[in-house]
Amino acid sequence: MDNGVSSPSQVRKFLGGDPRVIAPLILGAVLTHHSEAGPVSVRLTEVEAYMGPRDSEHPDPGSHTFGGPTARNAPMFGPPGFLYVYFTYGMHYCANIVCGPDGSPSALLLRAGEIVDGDELAALRRPASKAHKDLASGPARLASALGLTTADTGRDALASPFSLWLPATPAAAVASGPRVGVAGPGGSTEYPWRFWIEDDPTVSKYKAARPRTRSAAG
Repeated sequence: MDNGVSSPSQVRKFLGGDPRVIAPLILGAVLTHHSEAGPVSVRLTEVEAYMGPRDSEHPDPGSHTFGGPTARNAPMFGPPGFLYVYFTYGMHYCANIVCGPDGSPSALLLRAGEIVDGDELAALRRPASKAHKDLASGPARLASALGLTTADTGRDALASPFSLWLPATPAAAVASGPRVGVAGPGGSTEYPWRFWIEDDPTVSKYKAARPRTRSAAG
């Protein structure tokens, strides 16, 4: 991690761009949460880009912002580098990093990663995981391993107790495809906004969404 970019101002400037451009470049970045229980760091291996409301320049029917601002999705309308954490299916937390200029909602859903520090703590938080590669393989697992909940939504991911190191060089092989678990148009091949490091064992398995009446991801 010592040869990557960690300056909060530089990282925030990077995150102020289009998440569809940022997504393949952020793969390999390391996000750390220094909680009271100790630090856990995850190297990002899979993310999904989400854009804005139906009346915006880049409408995204798969995004939580598609219907406009709400109390829940408010962080996505804020400045880049902040967390948007939501609760889903009555049991899971999922974490996003806000992108784009302040007031122009977009974000990256953190879908999967490799735990590179704090293995024991991550394993305590993920007792059902049978292998190291499974600890953060999926958005709910990643958020759980990092100890993230909705109490963290709206917090700055670039300031204590968090830090984000960008990779020194882009991932060698990046693939893209439809997003996971998003029903309707936002989950179609017209939105190939899921990006992952090819052949990385921590990348989650693709699953098509069941038909739903609202968007399934943030």
